[in-house]
Amino acid sequence: MTSKQRAYLKSLAMTMEPIFQIGKSSLTPENTGAIAEALEARELIKISVLQNCADDPKEIAQIVAERTRSQVVQVIGKKIVLYKEGKDQKKKIMLPL
Repeated sequence: MTSKQRAYLKSLAMTMEPIFQIGKSSLTPENTGAIAEALEARELIKISVLQNCADDPKEIAQIVAERTRSQVVQVIGKKIVLYKEGKDQKKKIMLPL
């Protein structure tokens, strides 16, 4: 992913609300599965790491990205933005070249 594409995805994510929260139990297989399904449906998602989660958000982002075969767009504070290119041509986010 180029820096231009990453910047474009960041701009799209600015207005998004987090659709997942990772809490005290950290990452569970259920969380990972639900995140993978959401990535298939939306391509770009935002995740919030709650205060009671002891794990580092950057580490969580890397683990989720590996498990879901997605890319980390950004991690700011306790917010994670992930992107995975979808298969559905109608819903696809058009990235700049």
